[in-house]
Amino acid sequence: MKQKIIPLLVVGTALLAGCDQQKPANTSSAPAAVVIDKADAVAEVNGQYIAKSTLAALEKEIADRSHGQSFPKEKLIEELIQRELLVQDAIQKQLDKSPEITAQLDSAKKSLLTQAGLQNFVKANPVTEAEIKAEYDNKIAAEKGTEYKASHILVKTEEEAKKLIAELNKGADFAKLANKNSLDAKESQNGGDLGWFSAAQMVAPFSEAVATLEKGKYTKEPVKTQFGFHVILKQDSRPVTPPTLEAVKEQLTPFLQRKKVQEMIENLRKQAKVEILVPLTDEKPKAEAPATQAVEEHVVPVAEPVKAVDPVAEPAKAAENASEPAPAEIKK
Repeated sequence: MKQKIIPLLVVGTALLAGCDQQKPANTSSAPAAVVIDKADAVAEVNGQYIAKSTLAALEKEIADRSHGQSFPKEKLIEELIQRELLVQDAIQKQLDKSPEITAQLDSAKKSLLTQAGLQNFVKANPVTEAEIKAEYDNKIAAEKGTEYKASHILVKTEEEAKKLIAELNKGADFAKLANKNSLDAKESQNGGDLGWFSAAQMVAPFSEAVATLEKGKYTKEPVKTQFGFHVILKQDSRPVTPPTLEAVKEQLTPFLQRKKVQEMIENLRKQAKVEILVPLTDEKPKAEAPATQAVEEHVVPVAEPVKAVDPVAEPAKAAENASEPAPAEIKK
């Protein structure tokens, strides 16, 4: 069976921006053209060489986009030849000097330089093992807390909850009552079991009640939350064991790298002379109020400060708690 070939020009030139870099925009500030030797080329088109590295880049790009599928080399080379012909034709027609194309080339150049600058910084400033260890010791290993294992029965009214507590006082089985009555366990038939959870995973009234209960005891009074009324049985508790350094190393490394990049950018910003020349907000024209209508003064409330989120916190918690999460009904 013959291999199906995707018409590359139809797929789009986004697969590779240009055949090679030997044809920069013809401007006074353009860098010198990249010189390609014949030995390093896969084809020559009207005296212009197409580099082997360009073919390799196209092969990788197509493999990534087609999930590893490869195409015959002659088809890829023909694709590059067609692109080079289109580039030469566009330059002959001086399309590269049009304002629209010049602006797009300038934008593409700035984008590439931005990426190159960041990659250069990351390469020159790698995250060290010592930095990873310090971050782990300060943010993860130092965390202390308690996890709880509990079951609950959730009902709509306080009266229902009190009746269930009365039945428990007479020796009724908690799990059976939960399966029969709980809004959270009727279908799952799990006896109201919530598994292991931290106090932060539950709404405050619920977590506070669990924390004060003794192991094996249930609440003698209904616990009210926005979801209804709960009867809670505390099964166990344990200290939180932080994940090992190796378990969170892959999350810490990119976090610390982003932190370094951000600090570098902030330093560049501080050293730069910047003047913002446009309004930061768009002012809408005010409609004239009728003469008989009093003009009210509108006060814009101050927005609450945005709480910083540690990108490492959630991965770290996920690594330390492999048990099933608490049901969504009582999560924050």
